[in-house]
This record gives sequence, C-alpha cells and structure tokens, in this order.
Amino acid sequence: MSRTAWDVIVIGGGILGLSTAMEITRRHPAKRVLVLEKETGVGRHQSLHNSGVIHAGLYYRPGSLKAKTCVEGAAAMVRFAQEHGIDHEICGKVVVATEEAEILRLEELRRRGEANGIENIAVLGPEELREIEPHARGVKALRVPSTGIIDYGAVVRAYARIVAEAGQSIRTSAEVTGITVLKGEKRVETTAGDFGGKLIVNCAGLYADRIARLAGAAPPMKIVPFRGEYYELTPERRSLVKSLIYPVPDPAFPFLGVHFTRRVDGNVEAGPNAVLAYMREGYTKTRVDPYDLLETLTYPGFLRLALKYWKTGLGEMVRSVSKSAFTRALQKLMPEIRESDLVPAGAGVRAQAVDREGGLLDDFSIIRTEGAVHVCNAPSPGATASLMIGRAIADMAEEMEG
Repeated sequence: MSRTAWDVIVIGGGILGLSTAMEITRRHPAKRVLVLEKETGVGRHQSLHNSGVIHAGLYYRPGSLKAKTCVEGAAAMVRFAQEHGIDHEICGKVVVATEEAEILRLEELRRRGEANGIENIAVLGPEELREIEPHARGVKALRVPSTGIIDYGAVVRAYARIVAEAGQSIRTSAEVTGITVLKGEKRVETTAGDFGGKLIVNCAGLYADRIARLAGAAPPMKIVPFRGEYYELTPERRSLVKSLIYPVPDPAFPFLGVHFTRRVDGNVEAGPNAVLAYMREGYTKTRVDPYDLLETLTYPGFLRLALKYWKTGLGEMVRSVSKSAFTRALQKLMPEIRESDLVPAGAGVRAQAVDREGGLLDDFSIIRTEGAVHVCNAPSPGATASLMIGRAIADMAEEMEG
C-alpha cells in the first residue's frame, strides 16, 4: 500500500469521527476515507457512555460554537433518527431552581436559550412545575419542550453503516502509536499496520491531546478525565420521573449537576457526579493507570484547578463514596427519593480539556495544523451536535485543500 493510499485518515471511531467520515464521503464520494479505532468496535467510550439526551442548547454562551452547533445539531439529529428508524422522543425537560438564590441564574439560562433560538421556553411556578413533574419541587423552573432522548448507540451504528456502505474502511483494533510526515505525506503507525494519507482528522476524544502531539501539534490544553457515576431508579419508582429534571448548574463548571434522565429504554438514571478518574478509561473507582494519573497530578493546569475548587471537588468525592450523600443531592429536586429507590448503574468518563492556567475549556475547540484537523475539546453536547461538527470539520478539510 502506498503512503498516499488514503485521502483522509480519521483517528477515532466514535460519534464525531464517524460523523466526519460520513460527511466527507457524502460530499466527495471519490475520496478514500479510512477510520482508525483502537477498540474492537466503534463508539466504545464517550459515544456510548453518555446520558442519551438531545440537548436543546439552553446552557451555552450565545455565539459560541457549542450554541450554534447544538441548536442546529439537535434538529438534524431528530431528522436523522426519523430517517433511520432510531428510537428517540422529544419529551422536554425542566430546569428547577430549588432556592431563591438560584433564580437569577435560572433567568440567565432563559435569556441564553432564547438568544440561541430555542422556542417556547416557559417559566413555571411551583404549581405549574408539579403539573408537569408531580414529584419535583422548586421555587421556579424553566420548561424546555424541545429537549429529547435518543439511543446514541444506534446513531453510532448507523453512521458506521453509512460509511461502510459507501465503500470506505473502518479498521478496529488499530491503536495509533506514531505519526510521521515525509515530503508532505502523513504516515500513521498503528498496532494493525501503517497507513499513509494526505489529511489526518484527530477525533480521538480521551486521547485527542496525545494524538495531536504525535502529529507535531502543540495544543494549549491537556485532557483531564472526569468520571460521572450514575444510579438508576428501581423499576417500581420510575414513574416518579416523567421526562428530564435538572438543577440549575453552577456557572463556574461545564457540568450540569446530578439530575434525573428518562432513557428511551424506559430506565431512569440519576446522576452523574464528577470526580477525577485515575486513568483515561477509568470507568470504575478501582481502575488506575500510574502513567495517566501521574500525568494529571503533575500538570500545572490541574493543580491550579484543584487548588481553586477543592471544596467543590471534595463534595463530589463524598457523593462518589456515600450513597446517602448522593441521595441528599437528588432530594433537593425530589424530596421523596430514598436510598432504597436507587441501584448502582454505569459510569462515563468525560474528556475535559484544561488549560495551563487551570481553566476548564467550555466551548468546543477544533484546531488546524499543517495537514491535520484536531478536535481538542468536544464534550456534551458533542453527541447532539455530531452532525454539525462533522460538517464543520469537512469545511475545514476543503479549505485546507485550497
């Protein structure tokens, strides 16, 4: 195989990598696109370990890449689901202020949502809230009717099927170990062999910063993994939640706080918290990778973050080890929830980009270097916005080709 056998090599077979491959193929059917995935199947990490929500775009700063791609992406995701028979439902959500001090932040969310083009946001009083979610309690709430739920696993499989049916290649069990450039040609070395191509698209998620550095880039951030742990409501208590019930988030963090999420399969999840994971694939408390952990603990950005927000971090750790503390956090939204209503569920790991000053990158971050596009930060609502992000990367690829 010659070095230039592939026009585009996408590193990462998650929802963003596959969306990008799908969009490039749609625009340029004659191009040869290769997707490299280190796992034995596609979408094994953030793509399948998320809340399954089609976000409406309520939280994001107007004009930001998140806001633009989320609002457009949500509509595109619904159309895609309808076209491909993927389970989904536009069930709406409520964001609940549980105390007077949160009302100003709730009003700011309403302003942002309307600025982002979300229609029919309603402000609810306590009685109106109970009409929609009879067991939720708060002093004020927002109703966002365009929020939905979906099976993102089915979305990933549909993306992969479309890419494969177009004649493109998805290579699994192909972990990238090196990237070299010779006379403008890129050679990607993997555990499944070496592959040459003209353009690299880095959608490696939890490993995006490492892949960028292998490609010779110097991203101004590092991925710090945060684990989000969930409980599920027992079957007999699922009726307590009609749709989605969220708290008012802390504006200092890109996390949304523990909440209730009804899934398309009928389960109801409660969570997540946000604690430091001891490895980039640290889905359980006992999984530790000394290299990953040392890299995080010696990174100046993480040390500054931990110093600034140690009290918040401590609270998250307490909820991680104490079911009663986790339950108390949920009781702010739904006072009748008890520990016995909750059973342990899965966990996800968020690839959170942190800069050297300790700042949590809140917006999507996509950078270009010679012959490469790197998705350095694309947490929630990355799945919702995946079709739009794929289009944005395809636009960049076309610009780079001149």
